[in-house]
Amino acid sequence: MAQTEALQHALTSIDVSDPSLYQQDSWRPLFSQLRRDDPVHYCAASRFGPYWSVTRYDDIFAVELDYENYSSSSELGGIQVTDQPQGRELANFIRMDPPGHTAQRRTVAPIVAPSNLANFEPLIRKRTADVLDALPRGETFDWVTRVSVELTNMMLATLFDFPWADRERLTWWSDVAIANVDSPDAVVHSEDARFAELAKMGEYFRKLWDARADAPPAFDLISMLAHADATRNMPPREFIGTLALLIVGGNDTTRNSMSGGLMALVENPEQFELVRSPA
Repeated sequence: MAQTEALQHALTSIDVSDPSLYQQDSWRPLFSQLRRDDPVHYCAASRFGPYWSVTRYDDIFAVELDYENYSSSSELGGIQVTDQPQGRELANFIRMDPPGHTAQRRTVAPIVAPSNLANFEPLIRKRTADVLDALPRGETFDWVTRVSVELTNMMLATLFDFPWADRERLTWWSDVAIANVDSPDAVVHSEDARFAELAKMGEYFRKLWDARADAPPAFDLISMLAHADATRNMPPREFIGTLALLIVGGNDTTRNSMSGGLMALVENPEQFELVRSPA
């Protein structure tokens, strides 16, 4: 009995929303324990309040597909464990259920279809070679800034057909959108500051949007959104939320993959040799 109570207490105390688990890379044993002993886990107390977490693949898959019971709607809490500030909710298509989600996602999906990415391959290879060839040799440099950020915002600017000289703004707005405002090194330190910066982003994009809407349809994200029935008349906050989603989706994941991928190769040199050596 004592062992059972101890196990239950240990399970009850697990809070997978705790950022320190990921900062210290100590999350794996806890997730293994939850998958084994408590795959649908209730955390009664966290910095975000009470919540449920689901850790087995099949269960996650079932929840993901069952939007009638597990809504992603912004009005019902959205997709994060923390709620967006009331009156400042920024809806976008991953914070929607079908049919709105389906129609809006379908609008932008063609730009990242395999056939279109194949068309970009020569450009991506050239830019990558140019960035790598320009790196300093024999001295320390910041890989994230010099490689991951640079390559990512160049590709984002291409997908949006965004003014090239201003492309660093895309990185800034992505950092603003995902910032933990309570962190001392965050780029913004309040929800008001975040909303103000994203409103500036909306103003900038609105000028590009209006020009693309008045021009014939083109194959860039702004034009695709401006001409599609599902997205051409989005309310202001949804307009901002959708653009922020596309910027973050195209920036944060790619930047982290390039940085984390290099770190993984450094930590696993035998895999690095497989990459460097011909098959």
